[in-house]
Amino acid sequence: MPWYPPGRLLVILVTLTVGWPLYLAFNISGQEYDRFTCHYDLNGPIISNRERLQVPISDLGIMSAIYVLYKIVMAKGFVWLVCVYGVPMIVVNVCVVLITYLQHTHPSLPHYGEWERDWPRGALVTADRDYGVLNKVFHNSTNTHVVHHLFSTMPHNHAMEATNVLKPILGEYYSLDATPIWKALWREARECLFVEPDEHGAQNGVFWYRNKL
Repeated sequence: MPWYPPGRLLVILVTLTVGWPLYLAFNISGQEYDRFTCHYDLNGPIISNRERLQVPISDLGIMSAIYVLYKIVMAKGFVWLVCVYGVPMIVVNVCVVLITYLQHTHPSLPHYGEWERDWPRGALVTADRDYGVLNKVFHNSTNTHVVHHLFSTMPHNHAMEATNVLKPILGEYYSLDATPIWKALWREARECLFVEPDEHGAQNGVFWYRNKL
């Protein structure tokens, strides 16, 4: 599978800017199903029975927001709305997708087949990232994701404290990458295109990121 820098750059830009709404509306990059599915479909296979009543409430909220945005366009104009609402929304999308993508994508993180996967392994298939001063801006959600996977109901204000305690306990099973974020993003977009079995073959049940056949 060839890798072309302009194509990779385009994928990064599309993923960071509109990847989140495309995932919600069309399940882009999500699990494949035998029918069309999205997060707004009450009867979609992606929705569990516990969540089914929440979907129409969410849909109603989205339609209400769209109506409010329409009224704003009529009053203030489309350019005003783009500047005041559209640009900040894109910035938020970039931050959410960038953080989530880098937390779950790294050349050193394995993937497990169903015969090898268990809860501890699945929980530890994530990496903390160092965003420098932005760690504080993002309330340390960037560099405490490993502990979040292990204790998802922990109050967030204790996540940094818990991470510092767990690092020596987890030892080699704790993943932290201090690579500058934009350099890491480019590396992951180049090297982590798909997964395939390790050198012991598919029977081992362990898969690793690859960028070419």
